[in-house]
Amino acid sequence: MGVAGCGKSSLGRRCSEALGWQLLEGDDYHSPASLAKMRAGIALADEDRHGWLARLGQLLQAHPEGVVLTCSALRQRYRDQLRAARPGLRFAFLDVDEATAYARVAARPGHPFPPGLVASQFQTLERPDGEACVLRLEATRPLQELAEQVVAWVRNLATAPGVQEPER
Repeated sequence: MGVAGCGKSSLGRRCSEALGWQLLEGDDYHSPASLAKMRAGIALADEDRHGWLARLGQLLQAHPEGVVLTCSALRQRYRDQLRAARPGLRFAFLDVDEATAYARVAARPGHPFPPGLVASQFQTLERPDGEACVLRLEATRPLQELAEQVVAWVRNLATAPGVQEPER
């Protein structure tokens, strides 16, 4: 999870390969109307995301064996909606600064999300600091290092820094 340009797709691909789980790109499930808004440089509102998050929740439920989902999940209520669909869901939060996110988005021609919307992502973001089952990652670290951290965390092989497990 994280803002546009944080590296969700690249990290998701690496993790899905390492875990042997299907990769679901959250952007592939936006409605045509939402895609049109983004291409026009209009930020999505909560009502635009509601049906999208419901669909992502259904997809999570359809994969009890495990799945890697890339999704911005910018607000806590969005994450809570996904958690309700899939109890025990974990989030790898790719933390990145706005200038880096902007540069990354600007460097990917043809993507439906234009660089001009990056600022709106940071305005919408409710950082998951203190939320259970969240692994915070510095998005500018090497991709392989990030993937190893996430895979180890998911497999419970090691306690990764920054992880807060649910209280028992």
